[in-house]
Amino acid sequence: MIDQKKVILMTRMAYYEEHEGKRNVAIGRFFRGDYISWQVIKSLLASTVAFLVGLGLYILYNLETMMQDIYKIDLLLLARNILMAYGIFVVVYCVISYSIFSYRYAKARKSLKNYNRNLKKLSAMYEKKDSAAEGGSAER
Repeated sequence: MIDQKKVILMTRMAYYEEHEGKRNVAIGRFFRGDYISWQVIKSLLASTVAFLVGLGLYILYNLETMMQDIYKIDLLLLARNILMAYGIFVVVYCVISYSIFSYRYAKARKSLKNYNRNLKKLSAMYEKKDSAAEGGSAER
């Protein structure tokens, strides 16, 4: 006879494996520091590209004004301002990335622990059934 508790548990576990389980297993393969560091490095690269694209767009938008005032611009001050803006942008972006990926890692680990707990529960159900079947057949 079919045990409904096992079927429900197996269905829940299969659903987890198909949807969020794939992503969580990929996250769970890393140590916390390794995962977060890798994600922050990727975020650093992405923020640098985003800043350069934004700077390029700003320069293109104001190109006429910049060309008219090219001899009046203090290039050292301009470079200092651009580097300061870049530094602030990157630091803020990386801090936000660190927070997000720390949260995702903690959530994935918690979810994987719950999944492993369900695996143990399912294994215990099968062992209980097997031991009952062995005990019943030994009495005959």
